Amino acid sequence: MEYRRLGRTNLSVSEIGHGLWGMGDWTDANDKESLDTLQMSLEMGCNFFDSAWAYGRGHSDKLLGKLIKNNPAAKIIAASKIPPKNFKWPGTAGDKLEDVFPRQHVIDYTEKILEGIGIDQIDLLQFHVWDDSWSDNDEWKQTISDLKAKKLIRFFGLSLNRWEPWNGMKAIQTGLIDAVQVIYNIFDQAPEDKLFPLCQKMNVGVIARVPMDEGGLSGNLTTDTHFPKDDWRARYFGPENLNPTVRRADALMKVLPKNMSLPEIALRFILANKTVSTTIVGMRTLNHLQEDLRTSNGKGLSKELIVKLRAHRWDRKAAPWSD
Repeated sequence: MEYRRLGRTNLSVSEIGHGLWGMGDWTDANDKESLDTLQMSLEMGCNFFDSAWAYGRGHSDKLLGKLIKNNPAAKIIAASKIPPKNFKWPGTAGDKLEDVFPRQHVIDYTEKILEGIGIDQIDLLQFHVWDDSWSDNDEWKQTISDLKAKKLIRFFGLSLNRWEPWNGMKAIQTGLIDAVQVIYNIFDQAPEDKLFPLCQKMNVGVIARVPMDEGGLSGNLTTDTHFPKDDWRARYFGPENLNPTVRRADALMKVLPKNMSLPEIALRFILANKTVSTTIVGMRTLNHLQEDLRTSNGKGLSKELIVKLRAHRWDRKAAPWSD
């Protein structure tokens, strides 16, 4: 496993991080399998684990807490997210900050997250949604400063809205943002345009989320794929999105080098960008884990192949089915 600095923090994070969304909130998740996979992830060198209170109403936080408790000597970097008070994804300019992240709500959920994980201080606390119209509001700034002063959190970050990498740049310029989570993958290359240069300038860590486009870059989707009605992917890969995704994934398969899978090239494309500190993958099984973690071995992609992959950029706008 290779490691990178998370922006201006003193955290050295594994290039492949472990996302706990599927473990905490998906219908087919199994706690024993989840804990076994998290343990193996740690033993294989992963040290960055990203949770959120919304992943099962604190369930993923508790899973992360069990991993930490079972490995007291390990240097585990814990990250989690505060849900918006109005439980609305994504955040919009039509929402007021006091309806999304008022001071007491932020404090209350910080305490809930700490209690769920079973720690006194979290390495990285994040807002789970964001809109830059809130950037000038002093309340969130003071609240975060107070949480740091009380040593309840070490660093603070934002999870940016789907396909809105620009919607967070104003907040970054306040100097209070230590890291941002943003969707970045072979399809979604837009963060390279403006967000990444600003993060480099401000020395802000970049956490690349959704590296597999929710499964669109897994190589497993077909036009006949169906998910259970209570599975979030049933909406995301509905009629508007499934066929275009399969068509684009099939086109990508034609440029794959021999002995390289689509998930592997998807991760290697992300890691080829040195602005990225880590990419969080939802590894729920041991098979997926072993395949994904092997990509962090210092071996990059050729310049010629990266050029070919850039041709598969897919600029999209948020839609009701993508929330």
